[in-house]
Amino acid sequence: MVNGIVDDVDRALIAELQRDATQAYAVLGRAVGLSAGAAHDRVRKLRERGVIRRTTVEVDPAALGRGVLAFVMVDSSAWMGDATASFAAIPEIQEAHVIAGTAAVLVKVRTATTEQLQDVLRRLYAIEGVSGTQATVVLETFFERPVRPD
Repeated sequence: MVNGIVDDVDRALIAELQRDATQAYAVLGRAVGLSAGAAHDRVRKLRERGVIRRTTVEVDPAALGRGVLAFVMVDSSAWMGDATASFAAIPEIQEAHVIAGTAAVLVKVRTATTEQLQDVLRRLYAIEGVSGTQATVVLETFFERPVRPD
């Protein structure tokens, strides 16, 4: 890390952590040409700066009974930037983004059934300012990838 900028070593560390975040610092350091202590220090600094937001486990949504994936464009009659809590209160919504274009917000929804998706749409309509929705149900996901560090 040079002057707060992510350098090539940081990028290599991030790529290794995205591949396997459970590896020991000694293994991580060897992979990028650092000692275990130097790797640990770099990762700590990346966390402190918010470059690494969290460490998590990726699970199969279908195995947890959330096999229906939909992206919903939310139309509104008013600015929706202040509605964060309203969207966050719907647990089936995994992501919510204020967007430019004809819709105001884009949400990613996972449910077990299309009936449950319909219920989420009803709850979206109950949010003040929401004037419409357009849902796109995903039939198959070719791939999902993390943000590349390069």
